[in-house]
Amino acid sequence: MSEVKISAASRTEFGKGAARRIRREDKVPGVLYGRGSDPLHLTLPGHELLLALRTPNVLIALDIDGKSTELAIPKSVQRDPLKGFLVHVDLQLVQRGEKVQVEIPVHTEGELAPGGNLLEHVLSALPVEAEATHIPESVTVSVEGLAAGASVLAKEITLPSGVTLSVDDDAVVLQVLAAQAEEAPEGAEGDEAAAEA
Repeated sequence: MSEVKISAASRTEFGKGAARRIRREDKVPGVLYGRGSDPLHLTLPGHELLLALRTPNVLIALDIDGKSTELAIPKSVQRDPLKGFLVHVDLQLVQRGEKVQVEIPVHTEGELAPGGNLLEHVLSALPVEAEATHIPESVTVSVEGLAAGASVLAKEITLPSGVTLSVDDDAVVLQVLAAQAEEAPEGAEGDEAAAEA
């Protein structure tokens, strides 16, 4: 997986007013926590962080105040609901070799069996445990030829080496729903009854 270096500054100002000032400077307030240490409040560069977060579970090497480098993964990202810009980010401290629990996106490939059936993503992301510096970006599942009623269970998904499930083996990840028969237009039956009368 990719590792992205980002410079961050520790901050001592809190509250909505301080957060607004930070965002006006195209920066993002954040908190770094984990491994039993006190949370560290940070200011992060907005554009660099936005680019980094395009990769799910990206590993971020934080250069804090030019003094220390810490590894972290994003745990919670808040965005403005209308404009989409970053409002706040929570980062979790990790170490090389440490196992962490994350959710990885599930992608599909292949075509369902003919018949207009629908594929439902019961889990859009798969909970797994992986080494912090080797978190897969996603898993790909073949749905080739699956018919209505078929499902893919968590235990049937091939995971990269060193990655284990953090969800029940029999959890349904994908399922194929039967195509709905087209219903007669409303009032059609009433029209037929009137014609017969």
